Amino acid sequence: MCGIIGITGRKFVTDRLIDGLKRLEYRGYDSSGIAVLTDGSLQRERAEGKIKNLEAKLNAANIDGQSGIAHTRWATHGVPNETNAHPHFSGRVGVVHNGIIENFLELRKELSKTREFRTETDTEVVAHLVDAALEQGDNPKDAFRKSLKQLTGAYAFGVIIDGVEDQIFCARAGSPLAIGIGEGEMYIGSDAMALTQLTNNLIYLEEGDWAILTPDSYEIFDRQDKPVTREATIISGGPAMAEKGNYRHFMLKEIYEQPETVGRTLANYIDEFRLTANIPPELDFSEFDRIVIIACGTACYAAMVAKYWFEQLGGVAVDVDIASEFRYRKPVISKNSLFIAVSQSGETADTLAALRYAKEHGTKTAALVNVMTSTMAREADIALPINAGPEIGVASTKAFTSQLTALASLALSAAVTRRALSRDAEIRLARALIETPRLIKESLLLDGQIERLAFELSSSKQAFYLGRGSQVPIAYEGALKLKEISYIHAEGYAAGELKHGPIALIEDGTPVIVLAPYDNLFEKTISNLQEVASRGAKIILITDETGAKSAGDLASYVITMPDSDSFVAPIIMTLAVQLLAYHTAVHLGTDVDQPRNLAKSVTVE
Repeated sequence: MCGIIGITGRKFVTDRLIDGLKRLEYRGYDSSGIAVLTDGSLQRERAEGKIKNLEAKLNAANIDGQSGIAHTRWATHGVPNETNAHPHFSGRVGVVHNGIIENFLELRKELSKTREFRTETDTEVVAHLVDAALEQGDNPKDAFRKSLKQLTGAYAFGVIIDGVEDQIFCARAGSPLAIGIGEGEMYIGSDAMALTQLTNNLIYLEEGDWAILTPDSYEIFDRQDKPVTREATIISGGPAMAEKGNYRHFMLKEIYEQPETVGRTLANYIDEFRLTANIPPELDFSEFDRIVIIACGTACYAAMVAKYWFEQLGGVAVDVDIASEFRYRKPVISKNSLFIAVSQSGETADTLAALRYAKEHGTKTAALVNVMTSTMAREADIALPINAGPEIGVASTKAFTSQLTALASLALSAAVTRRALSRDAEIRLARALIETPRLIKESLLLDGQIERLAFELSSSKQAFYLGRGSQVPIAYEGALKLKEISYIHAEGYAAGELKHGPIALIEDGTPVIVLAPYDNLFEKTISNLQEVASRGAKIILITDETGAKSAGDLASYVITMPDSDSFVAPIIMTLAVQLLAYHTAVHLGTDVDQPRNLAKSVTVE
């Protein structure tokens, strides 16, 4: 989740670009950089570490111009040093980028036949693509447009070109990007916070849009390269409102941020150049004979999914405990165990108490948190970030999928470290993780369909969520989301448990949401679907294309998610239950961001 800002106008831009980067520093602080056009010629300065280091170098270098782009980085490809810092150059082209280019290795291999690469980043590929097109005689607009067609992944770009002094090219797919409209100036920013000191007149690019900015104009094109008009939004109400952008609620904004936030999580745990897990060396899974994961609420459901991953891939036993109960049964903890506390805030009182209990008993501890300055991060032996960025909505969305992504990466590392996985399997699973931002982006295209379905769900008094295998915790999470923001009573169950009691509650018209990707448990799940369908339940089947073709006629409604590897299917399926809960709550008129009786961080027992 890197930060991007760009300005094209008639006044010097360097100081204002730096001010924008400072407002974006929460999005990344491994390195930063700036590129400006001075008399049509590209100049660049970059620095490792925080923005103050870049500012010091700029004070000495004294570069400035009337068009420029700048970037603050959370490393996704290559180590966080000056060489890998943005902007990246190739020939006449400078690029800043937020996101993941999935097919960069294939593109790099082809381009390397005639061009020299200087970094291990995926972003450099984009600079080479545009520059190669310019060399072949394309004008800047066509060079940028054609280059976009070759990319797979989730991204936001800002591009400037040597000799094209008064234009900035930009695009978004999966990662957010806004255009700011000024007087004799135009701006781009990865979120509105970058632009609030420059303008309050913003246009949020839609999925697949790309644009060309000049000091006095902007042109926007859709994914089919057709000129389009996007509505301008006047931001009022200060930084908090700007942060919400053009979304009705923070929760919806945070749902839509997930291609970006999951990509940022992956940056910390997966080496996308070598297709391997990238875990701190002090975390050696071969040392442990058991893993104990402690959490509360949504974080606990992420831990339950992780139990499947660790045990199936790494062959290591996993216990998952509710933090509020853990200490009171006087659990037996082996010193050969690894204790992982999972918490968005890193301050959850019950989870923190459990972490301290484990430390007192001599167990190695790790804290998987979103706030690296939190108490858990400071007190654990190892602090593991999820890098989801600030989450305002009380109902966790992007933090949950980032927790899942981090835990999946840890499970992959455990399997490799314990020699339970072949190199071919490691590559396949690493690629599956790298694809998740794009698959989440594709899942968000179902928003309109899910909103229409939620209108019917909002008239129900209760609902049931069913799943098998690693989908069971996602069923729990779906039920929790519906409960906490719509106030409809909902329960999640392992599908095989229906006949052991809960089926007594099924009656004509009862909504039953079934999570059933087409995997080795699909047939068993569908047999449970038939059990509730025969008793009059209204079935909402959440599956993939193969599952929809196989069993779609058994359901009242089918939500067809993008096909994905079964390893990452729990992450992808989560998007459907988040959107279903959100739109149901909106139809009912509840306070989505601040549901009654709930707080974001529970700091008391």
